[in-house]
Amino acid sequence: MKPTFPESREIVPLTVEQYHGMLAAGILAEGEPIELLNGLLVRKSRGEEKTTHPHHALVVSKMTMLLVAAIKGMSCHVRVQSPVTLPPYNEPEPDLAIINGPPTAFADRHPGPADVICAIEVAGSSLERDRTVKQRIYASTGIPQYVIMNLIDSRIEVFEKPDSAKGRYRWRAELAGDKEIGLLLSENGRLTFSVADWLP
Repeated sequence: MKPTFPESREIVPLTVEQYHGMLAAGILAEGEPIELLNGLLVRKSRGEEKTTHPHHALVVSKMTMLLVAAIKGMSCHVRVQSPVTLPPYNEPEPDLAIINGPPTAFADRHPGPADVICAIEVAGSSLERDRTVKQRIYASTGIPQYVIMNLIDSRIEVFEKPDSAKGRYRWRAELAGDKEIGLLLSENGRLTFSVADWLP
């Protein structure tokens, strides 16, 4: 799905290949707090959240420990705040992602759409972007499950059944309190966690 920019017809979106070329040429420094979203270089709000919302770092740490322990020995792994390549115009860096295969399978490339089982964003100041831009990106590339850890409203938003053509998910749930969330590990497998285990 090619991004459109109604505010200006003069904007030319960058492709993933062009973005990688800029990194390789040193035009952009490795590790810059930037994501490629809809062909635009977007500064991540993660750094600001860690300063003004310590809950962001806490939730990422808690989720990482829980997930790594839970999927030990399985045929998938957890990536933390690392890129996933979603051609042709996107390379977001979800806070966490459940990826098919071992980490060594990605020594020479980032995971692509077929590799990502679940993308997870921890959202404070980035909530609106995560609900709109990020949701459309993950849905349009067929990511089976997208989860937003909504720190503002103390709830978890779960999206499933992506409609790639429309860039949206056909199923959505909001979970809070003593509810449970089932994270996808494969087409038929899930891990169940209490919402209370994840939120601050």
